[in-house]
Amino acid sequence: MAYEIDKPEEQWRAELSPAEYAVLRQAGTEPAFRGEYTDTTTEGVYSCRACGAELFRSDTKFPSHCGWPSFYDPRDSEAVELVHDRSQGMDRTEVRCARCGSHLGHVFEGEGYPTPTDQRYCINSISLKLEPARS
Repeated sequence: MAYEIDKPEEQWRAELSPAEYAVLRQAGTEPAFRGEYTDTTTEGVYSCRACGAELFRSDTKFPSHCGWPSFYDPRDSEAVELVHDRSQGMDRTEVRCARCGSHLGHVFEGEGYPTPTDQRYCINSISLKLEPARS
């Protein structure tokens, strides 16, 4: 897929920290329960750390206790791209930023979470940047 923001990998590597690059550009995963936003309840908008695209709103974040920030719906259905992922011996759905193609995490469905969508977008904190709501 062609993305609105398309940079050579060398540029991404120069702009992101090694940990950010490993997750956002190489589809890595940060350690469970260690991410900056895992337990955050601050109101605001979560954007892609790589390109700044708005992805999720705090009113769709919920405590799933899975080790990563969880949301039940993206800000807009076109804000994220869903890609079938068969890596690591699993069959799951990868979530990417639709603007730059950066890896965000995975979405799981039908796990019994009491959410309006029955979905859990399990997103790496390091893939996000929170812009707190102004009071």
